[in-house]
Amino acid sequence: MKTNRAKDIMNIAVMNFKVWTGDKETNLAHIEEYTVAAAKRGADLVLFPEMCLMGYDYFIDETIPMEQKIAVTETAQGPSVKRIEEVAKKYGVYVIFGMSEKMSEDATDLYNSAVVLGPEGFIGTYQKIHPFGTENLWCKKGETPFMFDTEWGPIGLGICYDSYQFPELVRYYVYKGARLYLNPTAVIEEIPNEGSREAFVRCYTPHLEYSVLASSVYIASANLTGYDNASYFGGGSMVIGPKTNAFGEVDVVRYIGDDRDYQAKMFIGTIDLSLAVRHQCTVNPYAGTPDFRPEIYKKFYEDPEEK
Repeated sequence: MKTNRAKDIMNIAVMNFKVWTGDKETNLAHIEEYTVAAAKRGADLVLFPEMCLMGYDYFIDETIPMEQKIAVTETAQGPSVKRIEEVAKKYGVYVIFGMSEKMSEDATDLYNSAVVLGPEGFIGTYQKIHPFGTENLWCKKGETPFMFDTEWGPIGLGICYDSYQFPELVRYYVYKGARLYLNPTAVIEEIPNEGSREAFVRCYTPHLEYSVLASSVYIASANLTGYDNASYFGGGSMVIGPKTNAFGEVDVVRYIGDDRDYQAKMFIGTIDLSLAVRHQCTVNPYAGTPDFRPEIYKKFYEDPEEK
């Protein structure tokens, strides 16, 4: 008997992805090959990092002319997306990867985007709402959150800085029904030394753990690793999520991957999305309504006296 219930059990693959700066063909081949490998191991969804198609450093390198960056950037209907779309359709998997994006072939505005592909083909792209630091020199700010429907219910998407400093975005998706949030990211580790790994973990992990604790949601994060031109990225790709202890309190578990592992590799495993209870956005039996009150928060931001 068929039901409309969303599936709970899901296989996810996340990548510590070593990028070849400016070498689109090599990076694209690795995205393709990793996707095939993940699908053959049973992955339902494969997540790659931010800007992995050309490399993060390629676009923040101010010695590379903007005209050149525009020239190598594709639209969402370009050959790179089409190539991975065929793989997603052939193997019946969802694939998300980061790239620079322009809205038309003759456009000069670029975005830091994540492409979403599925078993039926192209789904859409998300443009990073909060570009970080010098990213603002080459890319425009996105304007719109992005969710996509799956057999496991809606899934939300943000990119790097969106996830670490703006919990509003994660909470918005959770309010809309998402039990899984995807974070393609590019987090730098200082040149490796005795204390650099600890500093990387302190910078990277607690922000993601906070969203799990606050919203009872799973978060899948995929990071670049190793050198990308001048920067050294820290890997640490993982899937973390909630568990409930004997007192009904939410705790955080690393279900897949390891925030201390920087080797270029794929992590794959299984999660149970029924544990993502979204406690603040579901009905509190003692109140008869959810604890989350967006109609109140909206008034805060519309305060006419606020400067």
